[in-house]
Amino acid sequence: MKRRFNKKKKWLAVLLLPFCLLTTSLLFSEWLDNKKEKPEVEDTYRADYHFTTPDHWKNDPQKPIYLDGEYHYYYLYNGDYPDGNGTEWRHATSTDLVHWEDEGVSIPKYTNENGDSWSGSVVVDTNNTAGFGEDSVVAVVTQPSANGDQEQFLWYSTDKGQSFTSYSDEPIMSNPGIEDFRDPKIIWDEQTDKWVMLMAEGTKIGFYESDNLKDWNYTGGFQTEDIGLIECPDLYVMRAHDGTVKWILGASANGESIGKPNTYAYWIGDYNGEEFHTDHEEPKWLDYGFDWYGGVTFEDGTSDDKLNHRYALAWMNNWDYPDNTPTMREGFNGLDSIVRKIELKKQENDDYYLTSQPIKDLNQLTHSTDSYANIEVDGIKTLETTGTAYQLEADISWSEIENAGLRLRESADQTRHIDVGIFPEGRYSYVNRGSTDQPDDSHQLVESNAPFDASKKNVHLKVLVDKTSIEVFIDDGKTVHSHQVFPPLADEGISLFSEGGTAVFENIEIKHYQSIHE
Repeated sequence: MKRRFNKKKKWLAVLLLPFCLLTTSLLFSEWLDNKKEKPEVEDTYRADYHFTTPDHWKNDPQKPIYLDGEYHYYYLYNGDYPDGNGTEWRHATSTDLVHWEDEGVSIPKYTNENGDSWSGSVVVDTNNTAGFGEDSVVAVVTQPSANGDQEQFLWYSTDKGQSFTSYSDEPIMSNPGIEDFRDPKIIWDEQTDKWVMLMAEGTKIGFYESDNLKDWNYTGGFQTEDIGLIECPDLYVMRAHDGTVKWILGASANGESIGKPNTYAYWIGDYNGEEFHTDHEEPKWLDYGFDWYGGVTFEDGTSDDKLNHRYALAWMNNWDYPDNTPTMREGFNGLDSIVRKIELKKQENDDYYLTSQPIKDLNQLTHSTDSYANIEVDGIKTLETTGTAYQLEADISWSEIENAGLRLRESADQTRHIDVGIFPEGRYSYVNRGSTDQPDDSHQLVESNAPFDASKKNVHLKVLVDKTSIEVFIDDGKTVHSHQVFPPLADEGISLFSEGGTAVFENIEIKHYQSIHE
């Protein structure tokens, strides 16, 4: 049947057409603006599996404690960043050191004339030595104090570390008349049945003892040389694989003036309850990268053997460029390294050293794995595998080469990449971030180097890659390089390279990690 056309409807459609087009245009424009203002989740620079502050700013970690089946982690946090100063202690908990639950601020800033809270130490007072109750949580914290000096104040918690109360507006350790007097680190010393505190005192580490966490006596000091201002001291005892028990003294230090790292220096020796004696004059280094500072070590809360291994983590940033990160556009600035398992080992020359490896619980994040058995490379070989969050392991061997390694977070045109490699002629390993976006605008801190024994002509690499970081563990983890890196998120390529000869890449395994935020 022939349909009759309604002329009124025709004119109504003609009149409404411009209005519909205008409305559609406005709606599309609003949608486009929203897309620009609120990027999709996959466009975020927030790390997929590293700890990051929920918002604003974080820096120094505080040594975690294990209590009632959870690790309690406190860190310096500034909720007024970037428009205001002052840090306080924010709190997070975890059962596996991979997934973290934010617990909010536990020690607030500017609650009295002593200002904000800096680094310190938190312990579980199992025997109620301080009088706040069994298993109370006690924190000794550096604050600038009402008179402007760096002094130590006590805070305590009777609710399992969720919130802290100030013990007194007066310090439990007054400044002895020096400019730098901060970062108390407290341990229980079983050989003396006393609390021991380490203090960062310029270029010296001071040792103190106490029965009650309130009254402290000076027992001795350890003087450092040529590694700048000491911060965040550390002291613990470990047993090597050969059964030898050693004490380790650590601190964040700056060895750039003598060609050494600006990370965590340590000495191996003996602590007699009053002072520390080292077996070697020059410090060793737990990390050779540019971004592993304020490091802390802590016990495995689930292990009965407290001397076999420890855990460690650090702030992944550098005071040479603390504010230079693309995450600022997303309202936060603060990244930690992954938690590492550290062990004490012995070399053939009877020298002891610490090794670092990623904790195995990271493997629970694996959602897929790519493997390559054997690839000979003379030049560049690009893998089919791509990604921005993964762990890559590979064995590399050679007869004669100039340079070999990995190019990671590579752009499609191969102009941007991070290079991880071995330079046998120079006898060093390296990580070079100069060919991609990175935080050092001066371009002075783009390649880290570490000693490498090239005579053995092989190396094992384990590399952790995330949105804004790369951590490289060489051989058994004796050498580590940690860096911030800011490649465009579209840069996901992986290439193998060898210069001056053929290198054989074997046992390549790439575990792709899912986000801890999912």
